[in-house]
Amino acid sequence: MELTPLRYFLEVARTGHITRAAERLGMSQPALSSAIRKLEDEAGAPLLDRTAKGVELTEAGRVFAEYARESLQAADDGVRAVRELVGLESGLIRIGGGATAVGYLLPPAISAFRAQHPAIRYYIREAGSGAVGEAVLAGELDLGIVTLPMRVPGVGDLLTLPLVTDELRLIVPAEHRLAGRKSFRWSDLDGEAMVGFEAGSAVRDVIDREAREHGAELRVVMELRSIESIRHMVEAGVGIGFASRFALQDPQVGLGCDDGSLSRSLAIIRRTDRVPSPAVAAFERSLFAIHGS
Repeated sequence: MELTPLRYFLEVARTGHITRAAERLGMSQPALSSAIRKLEDEAGAPLLDRTAKGVELTEAGRVFAEYARESLQAADDGVRAVRELVGLESGLIRIGGGATAVGYLLPPAISAFRAQHPAIRYYIREAGSGAVGEAVLAGELDLGIVTLPMRVPGVGDLLTLPLVTDELRLIVPAEHRLAGRKSFRWSDLDGEAMVGFEAGSAVRDVIDREAREHGAELRVVMELRSIESIRHMVEAGVGIGFASRFALQDPQVGLGCDDGSLSRSLAIIRRTDRVPSPAVAAFERSLFAIHGS
């Protein structure tokens, strides 16, 4: 079955009027009526009820319209994939990640990729690792950058590609007793007021787990998602905080942990049952070229 008659049929279904649809399609009414009749002959059932006011879909027509839309969408996807393959002249990359990924890992990667492929568009979603994993599984995102391990239903349907190890470093107010030191121990932080990441976020879980294992009780006085906001609150003396090494321009800024590196593994995820588009595959390679450890 040719695709052009499907487009004709869906335009008639949308307008509810053959003459009006013919005008929108730039063809004559008899030609459009003939195309619809041939489509009905091929389908083996009437698809339209002709009325004095126009046309309405029959029950068969409603069923056929659903499959016609799916067929046209699949065809459009195929054309788009081919165009992306030839020189990556178009395409959309949908990617999600937490504050570190969106604020510090993606900008240099996108900048470098845009220099080679300026026509590619991007949709970026900032969210916690769990929400990003769910969005990738749902097909809302092509790629995600998440903290391992992932704990979402259906995680077995995700391909996990380790990208980089991130160190979380302690930051303190200028007048804090630990200011000027290069490292800390968890016992130094027992009872300290902390400006923390949102409860339930992957990075917060890392911090809470390490503190608990070393017997330190942190008093969370504020929860934020933005790393920059945490830094500003710490600078204002609200409490201590933690930040990714990627957020600290000088790798010596912040305090390392003498009780063992406070680190997490960041990985790229995508669905195992979906072949990435050429644009997504190329961008994934770019991410590894820039950040891969």
